[in-house]
Amino acid sequence: MKSPLLSLPGAVPAEGRDEGVAAHYGDLFREQRALADGAGFVDLSHRGVVTVSGGDRLSWLHLLLTQHVSDLPAGRATEALILSANGHIEHALSLVDDGETVWIHVEPGTQGELIAYLESMKFFYRVEVADRTGDFAVVHLPAGSVTEAPEGTVVRETAYGRDLFLPRAGLESFAAAHGPAAGVLAYEALRVEAHRPRLGFETDHRTIPHELGLIGSAVHLQKGCYRGQETVARVQNLGKPPRRLVFLHLDGSEVLLPGHGTPVRLAADGEEGRQLGFVTSAVRHHELGPIALALVKRNVPVDAPLIAGTTAAAQETVVEP
Repeated sequence: MKSPLLSLPGAVPAEGRDEGVAAHYGDLFREQRALADGAGFVDLSHRGVVTVSGGDRLSWLHLLLTQHVSDLPAGRATEALILSANGHIEHALSLVDDGETVWIHVEPGTQGELIAYLESMKFFYRVEVADRTGDFAVVHLPAGSVTEAPEGTVVRETAYGRDLFLPRAGLESFAAAHGPAAGVLAYEALRVEAHRPRLGFETDHRTIPHELGLIGSAVHLQKGCYRGQETVARVQNLGKPPRRLVFLHLDGSEVLLPGHGTPVRLAADGEEGRQLGFVTSAVRHHELGPIALALVKRNVPVDAPLIAGTTAAAQETVVEP
């Protein structure tokens, strides 16, 4: 969906997976600083919105998700995954229950496949699954924001801020009352700084939760069966995921950021050395300069200087080897 906020002054459309909202509104670093200070908001109206209602909604979702949600209190935000039979990440859900309905937002364009899977698992449970993307838009308020959510808005509050499930018809009036708007590039810069993985960026077809440090935040180890649990338990007991997420400080003299999928190698081996991983997200941060997340092989030394393509990179450990 194309956001009406693309008509705001200075709006530059985002591309790729974030198409449909603004990449920035003319000043990327100013927008980052505003979010870091708890001001403004981010238009995430391109994200998919799914609701699950009915008396069995929490007990039913508990059987399907990696997170413990059977007793999820109303208003408490959580994250969860849906895994393949082999334990690979297929869907990442950001959710909250309002006491009657579970509200979920997901990566743009993935709600159709998610709903198809959920519908196939309904059986005799008293649940109703709906695609509400056309009716509701996700708006992010940064941590520290004093903006009050409009009456009747479902709020998902986390350590990183609040996600509002805002009626799509009210998006422009919200922006007029609660600006300034910040683009998704500013939001992404703070996400990378916080080492927060994103589906489709830090994941590929074989990513398992341990590689991204999602045990605890999105995967509960003390709950009943769900698809892919065997892989989670095996890796947890052996403690040897094949890859690990790292944070990279990139050489600031480079003009271009390394793109998604750029090979990561040992600096000592040079550009012709063996590929040990790849860049997943690279951004320009208002204080840290160019930074990135990358997936590398588990046995890459944690103190080894790396190169991302042709760019020198110093690593920080996110997931212990």
